[in-house]
Amino acid sequence: MFLRSVAVPDGSTIDLRHADPGVGGHNVSPDLAWGDAPEGTLSYLVTCFDPDAPTGSGWWHWVLTDIPAGIHSIPEGGSLPAGARAWQNDSGGDWWDGPYPPPGHPAHHYHFRVAALDVAKLDVAADAPRAGALLTAGFHVLADAGFVALFTNPAR
Repeated sequence: MFLRSVAVPDGSTIDLRHADPGVGGHNVSPDLAWGDAPEGTLSYLVTCFDPDAPTGSGWWHWVLTDIPAGIHSIPEGGSLPAGARAWQNDSGGDWWDGPYPPPGHPAHHYHFRVAALDVAKLDVAADAPRAGALLTAGFHVLADAGFVALFTNPAR
């Protein structure tokens, strides 16, 4: 399985347009494309996580589930595919939450991941927390792929 982005290649520095407005960005979600999922894939999970955030538990920037098996990409700044579900990020919303590391921190590592799941839709209540969705998805992963990109607060 693979996951890639034209706007945010593996190992690259994330462009300011994808960052939070608090650091001068525009919060434009990056494009993502994936493929080579195993037989039996019925949906996808897409996430972006920053383990370097000074919270003790990292920072979830994007959590998407129930992406239909026939969808293999999300365009830059695009809307979610029909049927997909966005879960609450650590800023409290269900949107792409661009990078915003504290000033003075070294570059943060943003882990983008896609997972092929063996269910079309997660059996998780609408009002469940994101952790419930991630835990449930973990029991249904057939394969996954990912990459890491970096971002440093320009006010550094």
